[in-house]
Amino acid sequence: MNRINLITLGVNDIGKSLKFYRDGLGFETSEKKESPDVVFFQNAGTKLALYPLEELAKDINEEEPPARGGFSGISLAYNAKSAEEVDEVMEKAKQAGATIVKPPERVFWGGYSGYFADPDGYHWEVAFGDMWKFDENDMLIIE
Repeated sequence: MNRINLITLGVNDIGKSLKFYRDGLGFETSEKKESPDVVFFQNAGTKLALYPLEELAKDINEEEPPARGGFSGISLAYNAKSAEEVDEVMEKAKQAGATIVKPPERVFWGGYSGYFADPDGYHWEVAFGDMWKFDENDMLIIE
């Protein structure tokens, strides 16, 4: 089991989140409804899905659904190919309605990164490292 096929985010307002990811950030989906039951994005690499938070909690455990509160200890990442791309993606996220949690800056590991939170508070890191390599699918190569 050495892969992740799908990451599903439990969201409070699926229509609002769909607009944020599709219209604001440019994630591709074949979904036409403005408030669907579930959304799957056709992004490269690991796929991203949106599902109503209450329904996701019930799917995990109908008798005692997990409660969400505070920082979950998980962040998602977009690995850029330049510092300029980090700035562009962060601005795009801000224009889409994201909260900029940490503006891009040079960081301790030698790269350049910042964080934003989506409408449901999921944290995304947007980062660049000049030592990074990418494969033919624009996925980060970890050696």
